[in-house]
Amino acid sequence: MDTTQLLKGVLDLAVLAVVADEDGYGYDVVRRLRAAGIEEVGDASVYGTLRRLYSSGALTSYVVPSDEGPHRKYYGINAQGRAMLEAQRKDWQEFAGTMARLLDTDVPGGARGRKGSR
Repeated sequence: MDTTQLLKGVLDLAVLAVVADEDGYGYDVVRRLRAAGIEEVGDASVYGTLRRLYSSGALTSYVVPSDEGPHRKYYGINAQGRAMLEAQRKDWQEFAGTMARLLDTDVPGGARGRKGSR
């Protein structure tokens, strides 16, 4: 299944969840998302999301010197970002629950439980 469109709708939430656990720089956030199972995520999409969340006031940033190359810009979540994360987490849970009920074959009214379904 091509999850590209689904990912676009939840990338902000996924990035906020990753940086809520621990501050991270761009590629580190990409790596953690992929390790969590969001393997299709593109580097550019994550970098753009980090910049957009920072610009909207949901993230803070700071630069850390690196011995291995250029300095790294780290992003961390702030109070506004935590509020956004909690609101989006609630929305996601409600939506996921609705979809689970809709698709569940064992629940009356689910996709297979409806009269006339095959």
